[in-house]
Amino acid sequence: MTDDRCEILRSLHVPGRPLLLPNAWDAASARAVVAAGFPVVATTSSGVANALGYEDHQGAPRDEMLAAAARIARAVDVPVTVDAEAGYGLEPAELVEELQRVGAAGSNLEDTDHDAGALRDPDDQAAWLREVREAADASGYGLVVNARVDVFLSAAADVPQPELVPDALTRARAYLEAGADCVYPIALWDAGALRAFVEGADGPVNALAFPKAPPVLELAALGVARVSWGGLLHRAAAEHFAGILDSIPR
Repeated sequence: MTDDRCEILRSLHVPGRPLLLPNAWDAASARAVVAAGFPVVATTSSGVANALGYEDHQGAPRDEMLAAAARIARAVDVPVTVDAEAGYGLEPAELVEELQRVGAAGSNLEDTDHDAGALRDPDDQAAWLREVREAADASGYGLVVNARVDVFLSAAADVPQPELVPDALTRARAYLEAGADCVYPIALWDAGALRAFVEGADGPVNALAFPKAPPVLELAALGVARVSWGGLLHRAAAEHFAGILDSIPR
């Protein structure tokens, strides 16, 4: 069943007709995503970690994050793509085994080294992603890899995004060549820079539905194949809950 879901997930990455992924953080929110008619559930590492009482960026224990992913995958009858952050320090074969065990059809894998607080060397990251793909292929597991490119996330706020596109594209092309199915320049919101990235990536591109980013219809027109909400919905839900609490007389 996991392999069928992998192929369904992969087939939904269509440039110009993006797969929409309002990210879930637990079984209840995942079921709500499916009930609203979305064909795939994506998890958000920040939302899952926060719901478990930890910080994002691999601040939560690996086993707890994977257990949460397994609960989400069991709760719905659609493909689930799991935000596995930077792989939790697992060797590629171990990571693939864990993702298959929890029922993931796909996975986000980012190029930030959280221990070092910096981006990984793109050649090292590409080599690691290639090992992930080879391990999945060797086990007959069609894992859909969404390789996150953190150039725009890590840059200083005053650096114009168009200036960062060449570095981001170098990474994106290397990751796609290594076997990634899609690349995710998270926090890329400038329309012109995003257009240049999509045109130069030579593969499907995932955009974040950032408040400053173009709306979904414009993202589709730019050729984006996938749109994620990341931790934005979890944050909005938490703020709504806090607002309700504030309204209760006491």
